[in-house]
Amino acid sequence: MNIAFSWRTMAVGILVVGIVVAGRLAFHYRDSYHHALDKQREFAQLAETRQKAIIDMQARQRVVADIDAKYSRELTDAKATIDQLERNVIAGNQRLRVNASCKSVSSPTTASCLDDGTRAGLTDAAQRDYFTLRKRIETARSQIAGLQDYIRNVCLAPKD
Repeated sequence: MNIAFSWRTMAVGILVVGIVVAGRLAFHYRDSYHHALDKQREFAQLAETRQKAIIDMQARQRVVADIDAKYSRELTDAKATIDQLERNVIAGNQRLRVNASCKSVSSPTTASCLDDGTRAGLTDAAQRDYFTLRKRIETARSQIAGLQDYIRNVCLAPKD
């Protein structure tokens, strides 16, 4: 068997090898392209999901800020009303109404009429305590109402 060197056979062989290599490279780059395209879609979907979460969070923050502003304003108004009432009581423009009864004095030297008796009233310390308690009650009421509003509008709000 005489194998003769043929440039034509060698060229065909090199051409076949070149076509195979080019085909493999084309498939490799095609697969890389599709993989990159899938990753890009995945990242776009992730970015969209995150953007929706950010928008939802901002909306919830606005709701919380509105709730806070509403109840802070109510609390400030209530405290101002209580402070004004306290100033009026101190100035004598208004009185605290106390449901009290005076002890009867059974002394033989006292008169039988109550003209010299004093009106039932609170001591200065009791008045201060009364107004302090009213402020604290109003603070607690406002906090509870704010928390209930927060739970209704933020915690239990339907999520998109």
